[in-house]
Amino acid sequence: MDKFIISYAKNILDYIRQKKRHLYINRLIDRGLSLGKNVEIISKFFFDPAHCFLISIGDNCTICPNVRLIAHDASTKTHLGYTKIGKITIEKDCFIGDSTIILPGVTIGSNSIIGAGSVVVKSIPAYSVAAGNPAKIICKLDEYLQRIKALRDGKTVFSEEYWINNLDEEKCNEIIESVRESISFIV
Repeated sequence: MDKFIISYAKNILDYIRQKKRHLYINRLIDRGLSLGKNVEIISKFFFDPAHCFLISIGDNCTICPNVRLIAHDASTKTHLGYTKIGKITIEKDCFIGDSTIILPGVTIGSNSIIGAGSVVVKSIPAYSVAAGNPAKIICKLDEYLQRIKALRDGKTVFSEEYWINNLDEEKCNEIIESVRESISFIV
């Protein structure tokens, strides 16, 4: 009975969080945020609420947890009396990794990947993979995908049965064994 109550309470909290997030995103859109179709915003994020009208995210993008889109830079406010502002454009089919910061005046070209923890201060061309602080282009998208496919050869690609809500001790051990020497893969 206790497990049922705890599970029920977690479901209610998740529902409330999702509703609050949905309302917050709608408020940003009402204030000018341009959000394409099929955009996945995972968990917590910061889209500059005072300048959200300068932010555009294209169709089919994934925005990972803790991403910050900051369309202003107030570093000059104290010394000069004004703040820099600029557009942030994330074109279609992009993946923005966990804890990435994108600063004003930046365009992320379509079909690009930005690695986790990156600080993007300059525009990234389409079909690029970039990472770092400041973010630099590592390679073109097709090169990166070829490398990942080569790493995958001969390895198990774990199905949805291995997602967190479906894991048991045996499945955890299978995953642990698969990453003992190198990385592995999951859908």
